[in-house]
Amino acid sequence: MKRKPALIILLMLLGHICYGQLASIRKIQQQLPFIHDSLRYVDALNRLGTLLYEKNVDSTFYYTVKARAIADRLQYTKGKADAANNLGILYDMKGNLQLSLRYYNDAYNIYSTMHDTSNVVQIIMNIASVYQELGKNPKAVNSYKTAISIGKKLSRDSIMSLVLYNYVLMYPDSIHKDSIPVYIDRARQIASKYNDKRVLLAIDQLTAEYYIKNGQRDKGVALLQQTVANVIKSDLYYLSLDMLIDLGNFYAATDSAKAIGYYSQGLQITKEKGFKIYTEIINKKIYDFYLAKKDNAMAFHYSQQLLILHDEQEQTDNASGIDYIEYALKDQQLSSARTQSKYQQNLLILVILLFVMTIVIIVILWRNWKKSGRTAEALRLQFKQSESTTEALEVMNNNYARLIKIVAHDLRNPIGAINTISSMIQPGDLLNADTQELISLVKISSKNCLELINELLETDFDPQQNLKKENIDLDELLTQCIHLLSFRAKDKDQQLNLAGSAEGSIIQGDREKLWRVINNLVINAIKFSPEGCEINIQVSQSNSGIIISVTDTGIGIPVEIQSKIFDPFTAARRKGTGGEQPFGLGLYISKQIIEAHNGKIWFTSDDGRGTTFYLELPKAGITS
Repeated sequence: MKRKPALIILLMLLGHICYGQLASIRKIQQQLPFIHDSLRYVDALNRLGTLLYEKNVDSTFYYTVKARAIADRLQYTKGKADAANNLGILYDMKGNLQLSLRYYNDAYNIYSTMHDTSNVVQIIMNIASVYQELGKNPKAVNSYKTAISIGKKLSRDSIMSLVLYNYVLMYPDSIHKDSIPVYIDRARQIASKYNDKRVLLAIDQLTAEYYIKNGQRDKGVALLQQTVANVIKSDLYYLSLDMLIDLGNFYAATDSAKAIGYYSQGLQITKEKGFKIYTEIINKKIYDFYLAKKDNAMAFHYSQQLLILHDEQEQTDNASGIDYIEYALKDQQLSSARTQSKYQQNLLILVILLFVMTIVIIVILWRNWKKSGRTAEALRLQFKQSESTTEALEVMNNNYARLIKIVAHDLRNPIGAINTISSMIQPGDLLNADTQELISLVKISSKNCLELINELLETDFDPQQNLKKENIDLDELLTQCIHLLSFRAKDKDQQLNLAGSAEGSIIQGDREKLWRVINNLVINAIKFSPEGCEINIQVSQSNSGIIISVTDTGIGIPVEIQSKIFDPFTAARRKGTGGEQPFGLGLYISKQIIEAHNGKIWFTSDDGRGTTFYLELPKAGITS
C-alpha cells in the first residue's frame, strides 16, 4: 500500500484556495499588523500556516504555534482545533506519526465538542491516513467508512470529494469492483461543484490508475503524464510525487531510462521541499530497481542513502525539540492561567492542609498506641502478681485499640470529602501544569489514606487473636482463595498456579483469619511481580505439619530490610511494580495470626529475582 498523495490538498479546504498561494500568503502577512480582533488574528495565523506547507514547513510551524498560544489564552475553541489539525499534518509530513496522531485526536475532540461535522469528517480522514502509514489497515478502512457515513449528512459536502478520493486510492480492494467508478464519479461531481481544481487533478490521477489496472494502459499512462505536467505547473509538488512513482513503476519493466527519470524527478522534489517520508519511499524504489537489474554499485549507493535517512530520522525522534515545543506551549499558557486559576489554587491549599493534618493525627494516634502497648507490657511484667492490675491494663489496651478504630472510622468521612473535592476540581485549561500535578497528588494520597484507614479498621490489635476454631478443608480453602485472586492477577496479566495437595487433611483453625493470611501473601506476590509472570502456590506435608509456600519472580527483598518486614507500619515497605501503595500492616497481621495457631511464617528472597513465603501449621492441628 503506498502513501497518500492528497494530504496537502485537504489543507486548502480550510481556506477554499486552490491557486495563487503566494499572493494569498503575501496578502495575509501584510494584513496581520492591522488585525485588532484577536480571534480574527488567530484565524489569520492558522490560515497562513496552512498556506505555507508546500513552501516552508518551518514557517508553518512558527505561525501555528503562535496561533495556538493565543487561542489557548483567549479560550478560542476553533483556533485551538485548527492549530492542532495543522500540527497533526505538519508532524505527519515530518514522519513523526505518533505525534501526528496525538494532535489529530486533540483536534477531533474539540471539533466534536463544537459539533463541527465538516471538520470532524476531515480529521477522521487524516487519522485514517496515519493508521495507513502505521500499517494498521483495518483501522484505516473503518475510519474512512466512518467519515463517508458522517459525510452523507453534510449540507456543504466539499470535503467528501477528498474522502472518497483517498478511500478509493488507498483501499480499492475493500470496495466492490463495480462501485469504484461510482466513487470516482461522485468525487469528481463534488469537486466540480466547488471548483476544487486540486482535487480534480488528484482524481485525474486516480482515473488514470483505474484505466491502467483495467487494461487501458496506454490511455491511463497518457492521462497520468498529462496530469503530472499540470500538477507541477501549478506548483503542487507534494501531489505530484505519487504520480511520478506510478510512472516510474509503469516503465520499470520496459524502459529503464524513463523509469529512473521519473523516480529521480520525484526524489529531487522531495529533497528540495523537505518531504522526508517520500524521500525514503523513492530511495527504496530506486534501490529495488537497481537490485532487480543486478546493478550492485548503484544499489549499494542508494542503500547507503537509505541508511543515512534512517539515521536522520532516528536523530529527529531522539532530539529534544519535541519536548521543547511542549515546554514552550505550556510556558506560554502559564502566565494567562495564573489569574484564572487563583481560586482553584486557594481551594487546593485548603485541601492539602486538611490532608496533612489528618495524616499527622493518624501517625500520632498510632505512635501513642504503640507506646501504650509497651507501657502495658512493662506494667504487666512488673505487677504480674496483681490480677486486678493486669486486667486493668488489658482493658486500657483494648480501649485504646477501639479508640484508634473509632478515630479511624471518624476520619474516613473528612478523608472521603478530601477525595471528593479533589475529584471535583477538573484539570483543564484554567489550571497550569504544576497545579494539575498537585491535584493529582492530592487525589492519589487521599485514596491511599482511605485504604490505610480501612486497614486500621480491619486490623485486630489483640495479640492473642481470639481464634474461632473450626474444621477447615485446606484444599478447599486454598482453591477458593486462588480462584478469587486470579481475577486480580489478570489485571497484570499474571497467572496463579496451585500445585501439590494436602488431600484429606482437616485443619483446626480460624477460617477467616487463615484466609486473610493466604490472601495477604498472594496479593503481595501479585503486587511485587512484573506483568505476565507466574505465581506458584505449593502445598506439601512435613514431619511436623503442613507447609504452604507462595513463590513469585518479582523484585525480591533487599537484605538490609529483610529483618523489618514483619514490623507494623514497617519502614521497609515499597511500592509494587504497578505503583501499588503499601501500608506495612499485612505481614505484621499475618505473623500474629499464624503464631496464634502455633505455626511459623518465614521467607527466602533473592533481591531482583523473587521471593518465597512459607507457612507451616503444626501437625498436632491436623486430623485425617
